[in-house]
Parts: sequence; structure tokens; C-alpha cells
Amino acid sequence: MTAETLMTLGAIVVLLSISAFFSGSETAMTASSRARLRALEKEGDQRAATVTELSNEPERMIGAILIGNNLVNILASALATTLFLRIFGEAGVVYATLAMTALVVVFAEVLPKTYAIFAPEKMSLAVSPLLKVIVSVLAPVADGVQWIVKRVLGTRLHAESKDGMLPSAHEELRGTIDLHHEDGAVVKHDRDMLGGILDLRDLEVLDVMVHRTQMQTVDGGDAPQKILDEILKSPHTRLPVYRGESENIVGVLHVKDVLRELNRHGNDVEKIDFTDFATDPWFVPESTGLKNQLNAFLRRKAHFALVVDEYGEVMGLVTLEDILEEIVGQITDEHDIENAGIRPQSDGSVNVDGSVPVRDLNRHMDWTLPEDGATTIAGLVIHEAQTIPEPGQVFTFYDFRIEVLRKQRNQITALRLTPAVTPVENG
Repeated sequence: MTAETLMTLGAIVVLLSISAFFSGSETAMTASSRARLRALEKEGDQRAATVTELSNEPERMIGAILIGNNLVNILASALATTLFLRIFGEAGVVYATLAMTALVVVFAEVLPKTYAIFAPEKMSLAVSPLLKVIVSVLAPVADGVQWIVKRVLGTRLHAESKDGMLPSAHEELRGTIDLHHEDGAVVKHDRDMLGGILDLRDLEVLDVMVHRTQMQTVDGGDAPQKILDEILKSPHTRLPVYRGESENIVGVLHVKDVLRELNRHGNDVEKIDFTDFATDPWFVPESTGLKNQLNAFLRRKAHFALVVDEYGEVMGLVTLEDILEEIVGQITDEHDIENAGIRPQSDGSVNVDGSVPVRDLNRHMDWTLPEDGATTIAGLVIHEAQTIPEPGQVFTFYDFRIEVLRKQRNQITALRLTPAVTPVENG
């Protein structure tokens, strides 16, 4: 074997090694956790700061890596073709193609990328100093390539981004949480809590409020003893007070204020006018976002608000606890009345009260019924059926067999849901 042949082989090995460096670097830089790198950067790791700096200009970094990678691959293939032609003649082109394809795929692509996938942060920290120099050297060429690419695809990419084709940070977080849950790294309760935080920006007060048909109120015109009895029977610490019409809310009573007034009047309830110390009601639109309402509760140091529609009519009430329950799940204490609205049966079906929110049912049963068409499960059935069904009617929606069990006037009060196995015709 001549010295020239040995030099050519050595050059091919070096070029394949450089190609492996570029391939592994690309995968490591794109797969590294920005959160972990940010934590290392805060601890003073200079290489982590370099990785973050490079990642902040992904187009330039990827462009430089691809230019360098293709350059060495093409050069290595050219040298291999020359070498094989010298040894095997015209058949050397075929041999060189097969040999370089195998070498590039195994040693310059699969091997370094596989390692980078399993240790992205470790590899990105290791290659970042050299990669920074390479990106700086190849930056003019990479910028030129990106200019051409943007001229060709710029309008289309802008349109797709505007149409929501590119995932938002919230979608990426949700996808990561779901992925880790499927892998078993995140338990269902933690997934629901993290998902609940992300959902706050998509939900409105209307989605979590207590509807006016379920509100507990007291009539300010009743006898003081009757009002006190209503307060004592209620599990809540705050109760709206109305005058005349039930929707004419004039104030909100707090149990602590009631006790204070009783003590001041020597426990003589007949001397108390409950409307005198009821706090002014706070009305909020039903379309208020949950995130905004949570911030409003914190600013006002309040826990309770009445919800009104666009005409100013009272639709229900919302509390700080209602919003927190969207994150942590049901919060109960020793005075709360247990809600048995969701009752799984031994045959796999689930009996559900019509007033149960679809979101609560999905969270409790780990289902994926649509939550944008209606707030409650009864509302979802009416929305899909386009009619108010009668007891005994059966429907199949979203791969569920849904049977109407009870109805009171025009309100569906109980249903049975079963994951559908065979198609069931609408009743």
C-alpha cells in the first residue's frame, strides 16, 4: 500500500470524524433541555451560556452545521471515489458509493446522533466552544443560505405561523407533560394539575361558576331568625343577600361578620339588620378569563364575585376556590357536602348527574369529551342531539353510548355513559 493511499485513507477517516462531530452536535444542540441549561448557566457554567447563545440563533447555527457537514461528506466521498478508481478501475465508482454510504450512515450519522439523543446536555456542553468558532467562521455563508431560503419560503412560513401551524409554548409544554405521563414519569394527578395551570388562559368564568340555579342565597326581607337559620344550614362562609327579586343581589354576608354582630348585640338576633353589614357585591362578566379573574381576586384580596351576562343579569357566582380547583382538583373540608355526581358502575358504565361539568368528568374518568361545545354533560348531549331528549333515549357521541335516565321539566338530571363497543342508533 503506497504512502499516497495511506494518506487518502487517513484523510477519509478524519473527514468522517468531522462529519460525526457535526451530526452529533446538531442533534445535541436541538435536543438539549433549555431549562436544564438555564439552571447550569445561573450556576456559572460558561459552556451552558455558550450553548444558550448558539441556541438563540438556531437558523445560523443549523445552517453552519449543515454546510460544514455536507462539505466534509462530499469531500470524503470524492477522495474515496478517487482511491477506489485507482484500485478497482471503473468499478470503483460503485464500490466507493456503497462503502461511503455504509460508513457515513453508521459512523457519521447514526452512531453520533444516537449518543447525542441519550446525552444531549453533556454533548452540547462538550462541543459548544468549538462549535461557536465554526459558526462564527461559517456565519457569512450560512446567512447567505438563509437569505435564499427565506426568499423562497418566507411568505409561506409566515402564513403557516400566523395560522397556528407552529406550536406555541403552551402547546409544547402540554405535549411534554402528556408525553411524560404516557411514559410513566408523571402521575395522572400531577398531569392534571400542570394541565390545569395551562388551561387557565383558555377558560372563562362561565366555565367554572356555580350556576344561579345552584346558588344558596338569603332574602334580606325575611325575619332575622330565619336569615340566621339559613346561614347556619349552609356549608358556605359567604352568602349573597337579595331584596324582592332573587336576582336583585344587594350584598354578601360573611359568617364571621354575622358572629361579630351577634356578639355585639348580646346574641339577640332580633336586633340585627343583616343588610346593614353585608358587603357590597362585586359583579364580573361571564366572559372574564380565569387567569384575569384569579389576578383580580389577588389584587382585591377577595374570594367571591357574582357573575353577570351581557345584559347584566346574574348568571351565578365564582369563588377563588372554584379557580384553584381547576388546578388542584376538588377541595373539600369537614363542612362541605360530598358531590356524588359521578358514579362508576361495575359494568363499566358511569352514572352522571346532568349538572356535572364536562371538564370535571374528563378529569375524573380520564376521558376526552369535548369541552368547548357546552359546560355540563347535559348541555353537551342537548348540543349534539339538537333537541331536548326524553328519558330512555340513547345516543352515540364521541365513541360513548349515552342514555338519558331522568329529566325534570326541560332539564336532563341523570345520564349513563358507556364507552361504545358497537354502534347504537339514536333513540
